Amino acid sequence: MTVRFLPSGDTAVVAEFGDRIDRALNQRVLRLNAAVRAARVPGVVETLPTFRSLLVHYDPLATRNADVIAAIERLLALDETVAQSGTLWRIPACYEGTHAPDLEEVAQRAGLAADEVIRLHSGTQYQVYMIGFSPGFPYMGDVPAPLALPRRTDPRVRVPAGSIAIAAGMTAVYPVESPGGWHLIGSTPVRFFDVSAPQPALLAPGDRVLFEPVDESEYERIGAAVATGEYRMPSEAVAAT
Repeated sequence: MTVRFLPSGDTAVVAEFGDRIDRALNQRVLRLNAAVRAARVPGVVETLPTFRSLLVHYDPLATRNADVIAAIERLLALDETVAQSGTLWRIPACYEGTHAPDLEEVAQRAGLAADEVIRLHSGTQYQVYMIGFSPGFPYMGDVPAPLALPRRTDPRVRVPAGSIAIAAGMTAVYPVESPGGWHLIGSTPVRFFDVSAPQPALLAPGDRVLFEPVDESEYERIGAAVATGEYRMPSEAVAAT
């Protein structure tokens, strides 16, 4: 696969792997991200993985664009050998009542019963492709084909934090209240972005997610535990596939 290098201002370079959303392609992005971080390339100050590219920020007083590209090219030859792992998170998800304002509409458009939408959504293990749009917002794929609906034609001005949503083959959790045009099919009491935490964003690119259905009473119980700092979400280390 040919990697294209593109300048991004005078302090960053983009290593672009392709023009589509694809798990294998995204894994190459994540492997390169891990390799650049592990190598501590001189002058590099930050990396940002996306669906299909890696943005590498550097200090122009410490290195040059050409030197950063040369270092990346050397690492690309080794990226198959770089271990890249993540975390599998089991996210409690309430698909009931006011927590799922678009569930019935999604079911109707997909030609399914609401219970089948829940079964399909919660029965899939998702990969976190990237974080973007707002702090901690995870783009996760891929949703089962019947649920791959386009975005809403009437976006909401306010989407509550914790809303679980689907659109265009992706699923996500809104980490903070914000505008949004995705279909809201559930909600989680877990905080996906916390400025007081050592790592404010809960998820990272390369992580995996399973949504585990809970009823409203369990949602409230977990929410109370989250508020007091007593909740520990089930998680485990996983290797990249």
